[in-house]
Amino acid sequence: MSARLWVLVTCASMLSACVSFDLDRSLSLANNELDEFTDGNLELQRTQEQSEKAKARADTLLDTPLNQAATVELALLNSPAVQIMLASHWEQASNTAISGSIPNPVFEFEQVSSDDELEIERLLAIGLLDLLRLPMLAQDAALRIDSAQVSLASDVVDHVTQVRQAWVNAVAAQQLSVYAEQIFSSAEASAELGTNMQAIGNFNALSRARQQSYYADAATNLTVARHRALASREALTRLLGLDEQQTTKLRLPGRLPDIPESPVKAPDVTATAMLGRLDVNMAMANLRLATMQQGLKLIGDITDVEIAAISESVWNEGHSESSRGFDIGIEIPVFKNIGQVQNRLNARSLVASNTLEDITRSALSHLRESYSAYRSNYDIAKHYRDEVVPLQQMISEENVLNYNGMIIGVFELLADSRAQIETVQASIEALSQFWLADAALRASLVGKPVSAGTMMAASAGTEESGADH
Repeated sequence: MSARLWVLVTCASMLSACVSFDLDRSLSLANNELDEFTDGNLELQRTQEQSEKAKARADTLLDTPLNQAATVELALLNSPAVQIMLASHWEQASNTAISGSIPNPVFEFEQVSSDDELEIERLLAIGLLDLLRLPMLAQDAALRIDSAQVSLASDVVDHVTQVRQAWVNAVAAQQLSVYAEQIFSSAEASAELGTNMQAIGNFNALSRARQQSYYADAATNLTVARHRALASREALTRLLGLDEQQTTKLRLPGRLPDIPESPVKAPDVTATAMLGRLDVNMAMANLRLATMQQGLKLIGDITDVEIAAISESVWNEGHSESSRGFDIGIEIPVFKNIGQVQNRLNARSLVASNTLEDITRSALSHLRESYSAYRSNYDIAKHYRDEVVPLQQMISEENVLNYNGMIIGVFELLADSRAQIETVQASIEALSQFWLADAALRASLVGKPVSAGTMMAASAGTEESGADH
């Protein structure tokens, strides 16, 4: 084979197996598959124009109180953490595409001259096994790019879910802080009235101390509520990536939205359980990759073969002679334990296979758990809205009538007012737990399940709220 033909064959083989990565196509695919989470707003800002456009949109969003959808859009447009995620995906996928190629051919030129002789040698060498493995390397890279795409989708769902839940926590904490101030004002008035009545002899020390104790507890609870509101707001600020100027503009709604008219039905959840789940897709991609690498890695780890085309020209006393040939170098696997190499690859395939089986078996279980938390918190929030709060409102109205009729005193009326506010606080806690469970369920539906510990903590928080009130 001539050197020119060798070069043409080599170049044709390399170009036919070339792997490339298109970031715009990757982000477009993520936006299409995760429309419920991104609403088409996933974009890596690579130019000044893109950055300025995103900042202008962020300023527009901050001009009004942020609902949950606007908060997610702001996070995707404004957060440096999201940009880091996308840029890292770009880098990782680009590196993977590069790994789908083989080392470049090596060209050597050697010239040796003496008094009456000139010798020139040209050599073009390439790894023969590398060349033969090029299609497999390209396929391996393509599989790993697919895996990176699933990983990006998983990271996006995780970040958006965190933003949704942080928004719920911030709005609920802000709302609860307002009611904590009302309880504090009522307890303060009650304590002051008790002190005055004891001073004129109409109240004993025990009764006055009880009113003072209510006041002390209310002061503590108000401090805790104010810190909770600030901490949850700052947590949201960090996820949104707001700067100082944007932070001062951040406004949240005065209350959480009400629960939907009807909850998501369980059959709908089960029907979508295995369709396009991120965790299952990731496990399947890893299994395909491990299977693909069985032969690819075994050959590459055991030996190597290099082939070279040689062309030599000699000039001697005005006469020239040319010769052509080839050279083959084979790595002899004397010191490599082929059995251990095969064992390592077999183990990797078994890990990937059993991981897929484990995730597949666990997927429905995670989904049932998430749906149970969602439906339970829906029923609790609905119970507070339709039963508990109206009942407490009726009791308060009756107590006002009893107070006007001088059947009960002012302290009983103030205590009832505090009980009514505490009931509203409990209903807000129940509503926030529902919206947290709703965000977790939406993540679980696409294959990013919330851990049982998190869901149990949410349930425990609801129980404690009910117990306190």
